[in-house]
Formats: sequence, structure tokens, C-alpha cells
Amino acid sequence: MRTPASDLFGIEFPILAFSHCRDVVAAVTKAGGMGVLGAVAHSAEQLEIDLRWIEDEVGDLPYGVDLIIPAKLSTGDSADAPSVSDITQLLPPGHHRFLEELLDRYGVPELAAEGTGWARGQEAAPFSADRATDQLDVALAHPVALVANALGPPPGYLIERVHDAGAKVAALAGKAVHAERHVAAGVDLIVAQGSEAGGHTGEIGSMVLIPEIVDAVAPIPVLGAGGIGRGRQMAAAMALGAQGVWCGSVWLTTEEAETHPTVKQKMLTATSADTVRSRSLTGKPARQLRSAWTDEWARDDTPEPLGMPLQPVLVAEAQRRIDRAAYDGDSGAAELSNYFVGQIVGSMSNVKTSRQVVFEMIDEFIDATQTLASLLDE
Repeated sequence: MRTPASDLFGIEFPILAFSHCRDVVAAVTKAGGMGVLGAVAHSAEQLEIDLRWIEDEVGDLPYGVDLIIPAKLSTGDSADAPSVSDITQLLPPGHHRFLEELLDRYGVPELAAEGTGWARGQEAAPFSADRATDQLDVALAHPVALVANALGPPPGYLIERVHDAGAKVAALAGKAVHAERHVAAGVDLIVAQGSEAGGHTGEIGSMVLIPEIVDAVAPIPVLGAGGIGRGRQMAAAMALGAQGVWCGSVWLTTEEAETHPTVKQKMLTATSADTVRSRSLTGKPARQLRSAWTDEWARDDTPEPLGMPLQPVLVAEAQRRIDRAAYDGDSGAAELSNYFVGQIVGSMSNVKTSRQVVFEMIDEFIDATQTLASLLDE
């Protein structure tokens, strides 16, 4: 399948798979698409380990890395980047009390050892330039084909360094104006992400957003994202002008995925109506499974979630306690457990290999396009 997006990376299918799991990244790349490793929760050391493992698996085949650098923190100067310790001092006592009361009410036990805060004790703040620059240093020491920035316009120093390394830069956009800013900054690829998507997402649906962005940034290649996990959806995105697709949620229930077993089971039985955009995990609206956690934060009598990066620092320890306790049924932790996922979750009812997902998408894409072509037959 030849499109400007597949030609950009020399891949067989224009399917880019975002995943925090290195096994998924490698599996999709070997199946003819291209895996993109979500590195936001990686330490520099863990990212080095995972990239070496991926390279051992895929050889010379291309893969990418996804970072998160919000524009207001993307100075590239670690001197003005807040540390976790700095942020911890800013957390309101009332939010701490709410969390402790919430965990007590659901019977979530404390960890056996005292927790270490955000990302296993990393002092660099979550979603900060300081943290992401360390990750970028590691990524560019490897032959990555793509570096994506998942939140806001990529800063100039990131684009320059990636291009100097011979790789491409992608950026996600939830509005046409965002995509235009990305292109003005110098990115090579736009991911038009509709509101149906999991994680940080805007309010405009893919059906409207994709053609708006395609028209706004032509001839820059655009990938459709948000609610895409099947071949018919891929065909629809490309009929709207996209040159390929960016998929994330659909890999969460694959055999290779490292999704928490309790959360994976919830996803396998969820419908497309069982997600919600909530600020309760990161401080910015992010689509995730609806659970007792999102419901509790949405109550009128509970504190408003804090902004980024305060909220992820606030809830990091609580989330680890929930994840640990959700492995057994002795507490209400399973009711609280959730994860980022898009509305495509309603179609994720069976565990498959990542390779199977890719091939089924292509088979259904071919069927869908042939059906459309048949409508023009005389």
C-alpha cells in the first residue's frame, strides 16, 4: 500500500501503532506497520533498555518514540523546570485528605514500602522539558525513524535535533489551528486526533476534524486518529484525506500488551459508551475508562483536579496502591482501576496478537474499499 505516509518511512502499511509496551511496538513493525513507543513514564535508563530490545527484535525496520512536552514547559532549560519536590510543596492539603479518604473508603491498603512519588522516584517533573530532553537524548542515540510530540507544538530545539539526526517529527492536533502551528514550526507529519481517542484529546470528532486538518496543512501528510481500530475505520479516515492512521487503544487488549489484567478485563467487556474525558489522572482532559475513580473526582462535593503537572504528582502514589491492590479481590481497588482508552474499546472484545490486528485491519480495509468501488460499477 503506497501513500505519502508509508513512503515517508518505507513501511508496507500506513498504520502507526502508539503503545507504552515495547512488545507491541516490535510486533506491529514486524507486521508491516510502524510501532511508536510511548516514553512518558520511562526513565532514561528504562528507555535505553527498551530501545535496545526493540532494535534486537526489528533489525533495520523503522520504529518511533513518543514524548510529551507541553508548550508552557518546553523551554529546554532545566534551570527553570520545576522538580517533583517543588511541585509537591504546591499540592493543597485538601486534595491529599480527599485521596486518603477515598482510598480508605474503598479499602485500598498502603504499599508494603513507602512510595517514591512520580515515576518511581524520578526527580524531573512529569510532562516537563527537563524530563523529555533526557528521553530525547536517549532516543536520538538510536536509529529512531520518528519522534512524536503528543501535547502541543514541538519546541524548536526538538525539531532541530531530530532533523539533524535524520529522523522525522510528528505532532498530534485536535484542531486545525493546532495543526497549522505544528506545520509552521517545521513538523513532517500531523496526527489529526478526534475526540474519540484515548488519552489527551480535544472535543472535535474525527469525521469533522480529519478533513479540516487535511485541507489546512496540505501537502503535509496527515494520519487519522481517534476511534480507529478496524479496517473500515481506516478506510473512512483515508477517504477523508488522511494518508494513514495512528492507533493506540486497539493494542491495549492484545496478547503482547502489558495492560493491568483487571483493566484489560474491563476493556474486553466495555462498550463504546464506557469512557469519559476526565482531568483526574493528568490534569488535562484525557479519555479513559469510566470507573469509580473518575466518578469520585466528578462529584460536586469533591475537589477539582489540579492542573498539569500537579495532578499526576498528586495521584501517582494512589494509582500505584490501586494497581497493586487490584490484583486480588480483598479491596475495592478494582472498582477504582482504569486506564486511558478511546471509544473503540467497544470493539475490543477479544484478545488477539498485534500481528493479527494489523492483518485484520488490512483485510477489512480492502473489503471496504472494494465495496465502495463496486458502487461505481456500471
